[in-house]
Amino acid sequence: MNKQWAHYLFIGLILAILAGCSSRPTDRGQQYKDGLLTQPFGLVNEPNAKGRPVNAKDYADQVTETQYAAAGLYGRNSGNFNAVKRWAMAGADTRQLSQFGIKAYQMEGVDNYGNVQFTGYYTPVIEARYTRQGEFQYPLYRMPPRGKNRLPDRAAINAGALEGRNLAIGYSNSLMDNFMMEVQGSGYVDYGDGRPMTFFGYGGKNGHPYRSIGKILIDRGDVAREDMSMQAIRQWASGHSEAQVRELLEENPSYVFFKPVPFAPVKGASAVPLVAKASVASDRSLIPAGTTLLAEVPLLDNAGKFTGKYEMRLMVALDVGGAIKGQHFDIYQGIGPDAGHAAGYYNHYGRVWVLKGMQDNGPLIAGSGMTTQTGTGQVQVTYDN
Repeated sequence: MNKQWAHYLFIGLILAILAGCSSRPTDRGQQYKDGLLTQPFGLVNEPNAKGRPVNAKDYADQVTETQYAAAGLYGRNSGNFNAVKRWAMAGADTRQLSQFGIKAYQMEGVDNYGNVQFTGYYTPVIEARYTRQGEFQYPLYRMPPRGKNRLPDRAAINAGALEGRNLAIGYSNSLMDNFMMEVQGSGYVDYGDGRPMTFFGYGGKNGHPYRSIGKILIDRGDVAREDMSMQAIRQWASGHSEAQVRELLEENPSYVFFKPVPFAPVKGASAVPLVAKASVASDRSLIPAGTTLLAEVPLLDNAGKFTGKYEMRLMVALDVGGAIKGQHFDIYQGIGPDAGHAAGYYNHYGRVWVLKGMQDNGPLIAGSGMTTQTGTGQVQVTYDN
């Protein structure tokens, strides 16, 4: 009898553990609560989500930016944009989407259970000078003319391979700041002369393969995988010599060049000015430019830990990124240090529904052969893979 009760108790404990694992969010916000999804997109009558979008005005502003900056893109999506705005102005109740002529397609996520990956990117602001002086010793370069020979790798560039060719467009006081701006693909530069900051747009790459310095630090045992972030990389750099930092960065032979543009806003690959937390970079082979998304985004605390809470956001796919593939979005966080703090921690999971007008019979997935121009770039936004 005692053995029988012990057996039941054991089974009960196992079931309790499994139930806890299936209902309790993990530290990165995986939810595992919508069952197995067998298609990249699944039509649902009503999104299984609580709450309403917190950024209806930002979404409307992003649509307006699209209308003025990319008339063709806006025209192809105007029916969807207008339907979603009407729905948002009427209270944004997800149970009423169909009343506004909107269909919702849930994305299957990276695990086929609805968990879509979110990372973040931002526009850094760095200090620089027009000429090399004092602490401002680290050059930022424009794209060299394309010739027959391959461009030098990062180590050769750091050793002076591009000096004397009139390619330097500024000198910063931090090799790590330069690298982080490369990672984001663009940034603002303050030359310290009282003039408005200059936008440094993505100008191209040297053509060498990209190698993640975050993965290198993980493989070395210098940073734990679960702690990897932009902040962790900066913290490692602050505790090591300039030579050691340079050596680490040169493990990545890829190098990004910039194009200075005065008085320019931050634009994505669709040539549309980006509104923070209302625009994302997507994989264009899966999510076409101009697609409206309803996203359940995990909320993080100031230390980058998942709080167990989410918020609903409306966002538009307007950018691309070299590391953004499949069921993965990179959320634009804005400009400056606070935005960088938020972007640096994001590598979490939430749910996403593609919103599409009832009258729009076009494909959900972008057709093959689609080409995109490069905007902010986000050429390397992943640090741990």
